[in-house]
Amino acid sequence: MDTSEILKKVRRIEIKTKGLSKNIFAGEYHSAFKGRGMAFSEVREYQYGDDVRSIDWNVTARFNHPYVKIFEEERELTIMLLIDVSASGNFGTIKSLKKELATEIAAVLAFSTIQNNDKVGAIFFSDKIEMFIPPQKGRKHTLRIIRETLDFKPQSKGTDLNLALKYLNNIIKKRCTAFILSDFLDNGFSDAIKLANKKHDIIALQLYDQHDEFLPAVGDLMVKNAETGSEMWIDTSSARYQKAYIKWWIEHNKFIDDVFMRSGVDFVKLRTDLDYVKPLLQLFKRR
Repeated sequence: MDTSEILKKVRRIEIKTKGLSKNIFAGEYHSAFKGRGMAFSEVREYQYGDDVRSIDWNVTARFNHPYVKIFEEERELTIMLLIDVSASGNFGTIKSLKKELATEIAAVLAFSTIQNNDKVGAIFFSDKIEMFIPPQKGRKHTLRIIRETLDFKPQSKGTDLNLALKYLNNIIKKRCTAFILSDFLDNGFSDAIKLANKKHDIIALQLYDQHDEFLPAVGDLMVKNAETGSEMWIDTSSARYQKAYIKWWIEHNKFIDDVFMRSGVDFVKLRTDLDYVKPLLQLFKRR
């Protein structure tokens, strides 16, 4: 894709998603995320009625008199987009690829962020950290994130959510709201997401295609794992194979749903051929 084509696609995405952000998501974004964090403001001497849990014991010991920490509601947020750029994102059978859906949703979230005068940044990951874009404000910065999401060429093909979540914890020191845009075809992230959600506010957006759920019965077919490169012939018309595949998909989804619920992570499933506006709005309203 040449530069002029990329810019045209970025502009089309901007026109569509900026309108959604302004007219549909703006109010829901504000109510769902604004004021959710508490930032340290100052210390002052303890007064009758203060919560003893707010006592700053270090300052108290230094002055031999009780002092308490004062917190105020955070009005400026940092939104981080953790975008899975592994090879499985190149899959999609009807309306769009998973990576194309990720680009559009990332744009909606980014424009909602800057319209509320917050910062937005991005981490592109496969089974390595491919790129980190530090959080900033402004349209120019947002368009850079969209452009990178649209045409990013990862160096690796695999998926390592554990690595991405650890990187988030290390690179973003202050509490943020982090959206993970991924198909979550990875089982090794349960401890990492639980730890990350203690420090940050993690929201999981699972992107999938209808043929992730079941295989079309088209007879013998050569299939290739996009992330590992392994190939094999399968009989897609086999009732036994169809049943085994559906069973795997159900068990895999039950596993990741359980991980999200045990970790206290809000999540929503978004299919490539279905509208994402209503599920995202419902997610925001639940918070």
